[in-house]
Amino acid sequence: MKTHWSLVSNRLIILAAGIVLAIVLSPPRANAEHEGKLQILLLGDSTTEGSVPRRLKPEGPHLEQVLEQLLAAESDLPPCHVINSSLSGEYIRRLFDSGRYDRDAAKLPGLDYVFIRYGLNDRARREDFAVNFPKDFHELLDRLRQDHPQALLIPMTVIPFADEAASKEINDLVRQVASEEKLVVFDIYPRYAAELVKGPNMLNYRRYPLEKIPSQYHELVKPFINGAGVEVMANELDAILGDLPGWYGDRHPNLAGYNVIADETAKYLSKLIRERNVDQ
Repeated sequence: MKTHWSLVSNRLIILAAGIVLAIVLSPPRANAEHEGKLQILLLGDSTTEGSVPRRLKPEGPHLEQVLEQLLAAESDLPPCHVINSSLSGEYIRRLFDSGRYDRDAAKLPGLDYVFIRYGLNDRARREDFAVNFPKDFHELLDRLRQDHPQALLIPMTVIPFADEAASKEINDLVRQVASEEKLVVFDIYPRYAAELVKGPNMLNYRRYPLEKIPSQYHELVKPFINGAGVEVMANELDAILGDLPGWYGDRHPNLAGYNVIADETAKYLSKLIRERNVDQ
């Protein structure tokens, strides 16, 4: 009889140990929109949305898809779903006043990480920028905490879109808000700037008014016309039209630029996910 109960007891101990081990080794539970996937939200303006690259190459892959693929390439990470909820021309006040936050962000289920990248349009369009941008940023963080209390909020610096002084003004305010909120800033600016050293125009598309292009080239640019302008993903026409004044003036990312953002974001997020795995 003792032998029988000893065997039962040993089996129960082994079973319990197996359950504990499975819990320890399993990835953290995702508060998932799709069961079993970490949910990642990207909030931002045109430099996050990528409307022109989406129009030029609808099949992509675009920022959120590349980020998912890079995270999936890390075999020790759980599955991830990336939601890009960004809009050209948007700034934080407009995000609220247009109702888009309530429509597109407030009710998203199970968010685990929220990347926030605003400031360029805020500086251009928000009155009393130095005062109101931080105020708006705090309001956005408050709303996100209310609506997504389990999400990790990640303020981001802007990419090198404006001149260096304007970028510094924006990024200093982002850091100020993050410090006051006890959040860590994800600084995307240095990596993007370092890539630009390899070629100052390789990460931006070309967008140029058709009326400013000499008429003898209108047949050449016909495949690139959108409305009253010409849109070119990269350097296809630089050899012919690159000397036109302002040909390189649009600094929005092309697909190569978004791949830089995706790659640096994947490196940053992979580290965060692994650290949270250890903590849990």
